[in-house]
Amino acid sequence: MLSMTIEFMNLVLAALMVGSMFGVTLIMNPAGLDARHYVEVQQQGIRTLNVAMPRLGAVTILVTIAAAIAMRGDGVRLGLLVATAACFLAAGLVTRFLNQPINAIVMTWSSDAPPAGWERLRDDWWRWHYLRLAAGLAGFCLLALATLVRT
Repeated sequence: MLSMTIEFMNLVLAALMVGSMFGVTLIMNPAGLDARHYVEVQQQGIRTLNVAMPRLGAVTILVTIAAAIAMRGDGVRLGLLVATAACFLAAGLVTRFLNQPINAIVMTWSSDAPPAGWERLRDDWWRWHYLRLAAGLAGFCLLALATLVRT
């Protein structure tokens, strides 16, 4: 019963985490935004997600590790869960060391007068976001497979 509870929690947390990443892709997409509106949208996203998402990611990674420990007698599921944790960790590292430093810079900008060359940081942030989304989605797919596989 504990194992099933951990698996359920893992799926829910991972769905929330990866779903939020996907939502960022849809909602914060800068296509068609001028500099002023881009800065406003990005700063609002940073204010609302910059604390909650890393915490959700950390808890998701810990629950994934707990699930792997619970499945240590099943080599296939254990391997899938270790790969899942690695994907989620990669997404977290991209966030911490690539996206968040850009977030800190963007928070200093004025929407009335973004700095020259603001587009470069915008494009860098989105490139890293797509990388973490890919890692998160890969992890979620591996997690779903680990949950469905019964060896």
